[in-house]
Amino acid sequence: MKLYVGNLTFNATENELRDLFGQFGKPTEVGLVTDRETGRSRGFAFVTMGNAEEGNAAISALEGKDFQGRNLTVNEARPREDRPRSGGGGGGGRSFGGDRDRGSRQY
Repeated sequence: MKLYVGNLTFNATENELRDLFGQFGKPTEVGLVTDRETGRSRGFAFVTMGNAEEGNAAISALEGKDFQGRNLTVNEARPREDRPRSGGGGGGGRSFGGDRDRGSRQY
């Protein structure tokens, strides 16, 4: 069972989360989400527990509980939605180079 864990401090580590969720079963995967550019935590993670029983036990015990001074949000992760990409980052069909071959053409 895959869990969403939110409202984490930016200093939380995957090992600390593994230890925390390990009280309720065996976390098979812990993924702390980080910013692509800075590498800094984005304040949430996904923890995959061995089965639904372990996942539900972790949700019941940890939802709203204090962890490193913040009250955790813990629930079953929802499937990722396909979202259209925003227009940033290139493309868009515009050409800024003009006609690059203009200077080399013979008329």
